[in-house]
Amino acid sequence: MPIRLELPQTFHKLILERQATQVGLWVCSGSATAAEIVASSGCDWVLVDGEHSPIGLESTLDILRAMNAYPAVPVVRVPVNDTALIKQFLDLGAQNIMVPMVHTVADAEKAAAAMHYPPRGVRGVGSALARSARWNRVEGYLQNGSDHVSLTVQVESAESAENAEAILAVEGVDAVFIGPSDLAASMGLLGQQNHEDVVAHVLNTIRAANAAGKPVGVNAFNNEQAQQYIDAGADFVAVGADVQLLAASTAALAEKFGAYNTKG
Repeated sequence: MPIRLELPQTFHKLILERQATQVGLWVCSGSATAAEIVASSGCDWVLVDGEHSPIGLESTLDILRAMNAYPAVPVVRVPVNDTALIKQFLDLGAQNIMVPMVHTVADAEKAAAAMHYPPRGVRGVGSALARSARWNRVEGYLQNGSDHVSLTVQVESAESAENAEAILAVEGVDAVFIGPSDLAASMGLLGQQNHEDVVAHVLNTIRAANAAGKPVGVNAFNNEQAQQYIDAGADFVAVGADVQLLAASTAALAEKFGAYNTKG
């Protein structure tokens, strides 16, 4: 009897089912071991970052396999809104894709089309060759492919914040994720993601997503600001990254014990 496999629930559907803020961590190191440590921490989701890290196709595959034993949901951020790249990440088994720098409706439509087979989209067909369908061991994958993928687009510029309502209305956009750092930079406020004007854009986007009934997330490594966004209606937040946490904890240890090294 042939083996028939089932795929996990997609990220946006899990958010809607759980009806609780999903707390996430980033993996930026490129290490499958670090990814497994993060995934086994008890967090709800993990952002596997292919935009600002050395994580490519092969390392994403290793990371997904390392995370597979744990309930944390992997969300893979591709480096750019590129149809061919999105196809490759989907085919290696990344069900939940995040696309950065989506500024316009046209950008959102391009990303959405890349996620789905014709006639709904333009995704190339290669399920028999790909881990996405577990090499055709997921019954009906081609016919039901859209049920197995989730698209999160990033609102991270003043332009995208102004277009947020229209972007949210695009068919195939399942969730939005706000990037305050790039948003601040686009507003001439580089490094000032806590600026009141930046925060206002974030809060407006959260309200727009809530009104549209679509999950909305935000990156907030500052604990107080993360709580502010949760209170405002954010459905998922990213509160730290493997490299950031390692940098902070090692520096703290070095500073603490370095004070004891003075002799005399």
